[in-house]
Amino acid sequence: MVDLFGNLSLGLGVALTAYNVLFCFLGVLLGTLIGVLPGVGPVATIAMLLPITISFPPATAMIMLAGIYYGAQYGGSTTAILMNMPGEPSSSVTAIDGYKMARKGRAGPALATAALGSFFAGSVATLVIALFAPPLARYALKFGPPEYFALMVLGLICAVALAHGSVIKALSMVVLGLLFGLVGSDLFSGMNRFTFGYRELSDGVNFAAVAVGIFGIAEILRNLESEKTRDVLIRKVTGLMPTREDLKRIIAPVIRGTAIGSLLGVLPGGGAILAAFAAYAIEKKISRHPEEFGEGAIEGVAAPESANNAGAQTSFIPLLTLGVPANPVMAVMMGAMILQGIIPGPAVITRNPELFWGVIASMWVGNVMLVILNLPLIGLWVRLLTIPYYVLFPAIIAFAAIGSYSISSNAFDLYALALFGGLGYLLVRLGCEPAPFLLGFVLGPQMEEHLRRALIISRGDLSVFLTRPLSATLLAAAAIVLLIVFVPQIARKRDTVFQDELT
Repeated sequence: MVDLFGNLSLGLGVALTAYNVLFCFLGVLLGTLIGVLPGVGPVATIAMLLPITISFPPATAMIMLAGIYYGAQYGGSTTAILMNMPGEPSSSVTAIDGYKMARKGRAGPALATAALGSFFAGSVATLVIALFAPPLARYALKFGPPEYFALMVLGLICAVALAHGSVIKALSMVVLGLLFGLVGSDLFSGMNRFTFGYRELSDGVNFAAVAVGIFGIAEILRNLESEKTRDVLIRKVTGLMPTREDLKRIIAPVIRGTAIGSLLGVLPGGGAILAAFAAYAIEKKISRHPEEFGEGAIEGVAAPESANNAGAQTSFIPLLTLGVPANPVMAVMMGAMILQGIIPGPAVITRNPELFWGVIASMWVGNVMLVILNLPLIGLWVRLLTIPYYVLFPAIIAFAAIGSYSISSNAFDLYALALFGGLGYLLVRLGCEPAPFLLGFVLGPQMEEHLRRALIISRGDLSVFLTRPLSATLLAAAAIVLLIVFVPQIARKRDTVFQDELT
């Protein structure tokens, strides 16, 4: 406990410097903005900002990027409540009852509930990270190449299991991402592979071009295809504070949502989204008035908003302790750390304690900023929502192109951006989720490295993955998860659970 307080003091000392407070503020403000505006998510935004953050100190860069991520979770609830148009996928559950509350003239209490629940959940989740990340990191130091390979296999299989839609399509996306991740120079021989004679590919495909193209450009194309007039329900929100009865009704859902989100957030794939749906489903099942859900129940706003914000922040645990991203945003954060010369994993806590504890402490600072900022700025966010999308998308595309080009000042990266933008749009049209693709792309090179190192150590004996207890356990868990999602009854339940909760 003494160590915990000492480490948190170190983190607060880093997070509360004027420079880092400024960039934490910019991060949460920008995160709220992109959460409010449908069409650009935190993945694309963080990827576009990678070139800018290279010149920052590592702790400052990660503090700002982290602020963008959890700030987007706050902002997504605004459009969900006022427009029935979730700014973030995890806010789609909030829209069910939040929009109905707004239509009944209770947009203020709905927005306040989302902000207060998010603040409480974010603060508790940050404490969870501080408590459980260090011992997990110490245990992870015992991992060898076989264990890391098995852990990454488990992570990708979990991402497949938690992906929406067809399991086969999700598996295909993982494999496609792995293949693109292998482009470039061979780690051990230095020979080029899959470059097709293009020297620009000798260092691999530009990570920013992949992330921005698959998530940003593809989302812009999809929105342009189905653009409709955005109807803001309320242009001036009044009566923000919940009543005493409202507060009594939201306390327990916020606590339960925080617990669910803190637990599920560490799962690879979509822990925050899954947590929001699970929290809503539980509240609906245990409520004395389940008929109110879907008609404006305030518990239906409190629980999922708490869950998705807690899940968003505990998703940092596997990245900072194991070097395994839990979702596409964490994959981009992982890329940011690598660009800073920091290898994500258990060594971060000992080699870069200022970064590790500074990021954790900054989450408390950022959550305070968000709860102070969000409610007074509701009027600004409402006005922004009236901007036509055809005005926004040229600026977004220009920013994406500048960001991708500036990393290596190579025009080839712009062609890659266009290619992956088109590929992302095609994948969406085919019903394939891009998140497993990006996770496969990021983890592919590391999986290959650990696989080959394990085989070198064992002199080519594949049984090394089964004779080491932890590696065998992780691979067995991956096989069980994969088998479970193919069980007919579970597969049918998996395909319908999200649709059932949204109806």
